[in-house]
Amino acid sequence: MIATAASADDVVAVIAANRVTATSPAARAEGVEVGLRRRDAQRRCPGLQIVDPDPDRDARVFASIAALVDRFTPRVEMSSPGSLAFPTIGPSRYFGGDEALARLVAADIDGALGSSGWFGAVGVGIADGMFAATHAAELATAEPDHVRVIAPGESALFLSQFPVSALGRPELADVLQRLGLRHLGEFAALKVDDVVARFGVDGRLAHRLARGLDERPPEVGPPPRSFDAIATLDPPAERVDIAAFVARTAADQLHEQLGAEGLACTRLLVVIETDSGERLERVWRHEGALSSTAIVDRVRWQLDGWLNGPSAQRPTGGVTRLVLIPDEVMPARGRQQGFWGGETEADERAGRALARVQGMLGIAAVTIPERRGGRGPADVVVRVPFVGTDSGGGEGHGVHVTAPWPGRVPSPMPTLLPVDALVLDILDGSGERVWVTGRGALSAEPVRVLFSAETGNGVAVTGWAGPWPCDERWWDQSTRRRRARLQLMLADGRALLVQVEQGNWSVEAVYD
Repeated sequence: MIATAASADDVVAVIAANRVTATSPAARAEGVEVGLRRRDAQRRCPGLQIVDPDPDRDARVFASIAALVDRFTPRVEMSSPGSLAFPTIGPSRYFGGDEALARLVAADIDGALGSSGWFGAVGVGIADGMFAATHAAELATAEPDHVRVIAPGESALFLSQFPVSALGRPELADVLQRLGLRHLGEFAALKVDDVVARFGVDGRLAHRLARGLDERPPEVGPPPRSFDAIATLDPPAERVDIAAFVARTAADQLHEQLGAEGLACTRLLVVIETDSGERLERVWRHEGALSSTAIVDRVRWQLDGWLNGPSAQRPTGGVTRLVLIPDEVMPARGRQQGFWGGETEADERAGRALARVQGMLGIAAVTIPERRGGRGPADVVVRVPFVGTDSGGGEGHGVHVTAPWPGRVPSPMPTLLPVDALVLDILDGSGERVWVTGRGALSAEPVRVLFSAETGNGVAVTGWAGPWPCDERWWDQSTRRRRARLQLMLADGRALLVQVEQGNWSVEAVYD
């Protein structure tokens, strides 16, 4: 939100893929929360200002903030714009302990943000592992000094009262809640053997997080051989686009070298050298494996932060050398190819073309449809960034779940989804509003539809079907949704799928 240049008093939300991804304090005060659908957010706050996501903009602004931490330690790891981490063993001894170090870091960043009206937007957390420290930092934003330090060995106790949804694995959290395990402490108390037998490798990793440990145990074997990818720029580059173009070749080289050894990069060290003799370094961490496109994105973000950042932090010369160092690697999971030979040459060419477009316009600029299970049209097919799919070197296409889905609208599904909620009223023959009873039946036969954005007597209903009541996530009162859907055929030829929720009718989709 800071990168959007909005003040803390502005009611602003960043929305990507029809979901709220970030909110300002004023928007949160109006009930707009991360994860809400666009129409639900606008229903709670009609005056909400919507901003499109821009990873390049966010990374450029955050690079100047991250540079402030360099005076405390050179081993700063950036996972995404807005979040960074560093080991505290050395710096805490030098600055007088964990509490003193955390207060100094918070004060420096608060001082930098105070001029823009975002004083107090930072939170600094210290714990045994990255997962616990991240949640401590989130809670620290509400502390007077914006600091939350978890004593050594108490990370598991600190995490025990968090809901299982904090693991960031929605499907696993769903299963755990249905099994009666609602908090991380209850999940951590299970035996490791039982967790692996029921949930497999992913459950084992989540179990480590719930116990306050790192997701992957530290490597104790000999370091792997060097896979460094080096690119020389002649003449020196002072523009981001030129340096990023060279970074594409280096990223492909690094990715191919690691792939040949069955490895994938999870932590990347980006190094540049300038014709003035300067050397700048930054570490980027990723929870999963970094694809070639993901590596280029992070290199471009970092180059943008260095070359277009504040003048005091900007290098004095052009970039002459770029080095990509895989600081941490893990076994690659691989990809399942097709039975008749996997991807064709045309598929590979298309993938490279889309990756180049993403490199120029940003990760959210290229999306593809992904099929998923669900009851409504907005749930069955969603748009996801190309880099996060199998075609982009990510974790793979979503699998269409052929589950019963009680309350699902029968096929065929409507194809057009309105961006903004279209409010309407459905009236019966006597002019009274039609509603759905607690038993899932209509109070009367629909005769006429009145749209709030149109004038006149409305449009006659020539046919209808339904309703299909749907009670989703009934076990969780904070996210429960109770609604019913109805198909309408209007006299002007339009075919609509409408829904009623909390007594209000709206158009969910339109049949083409």
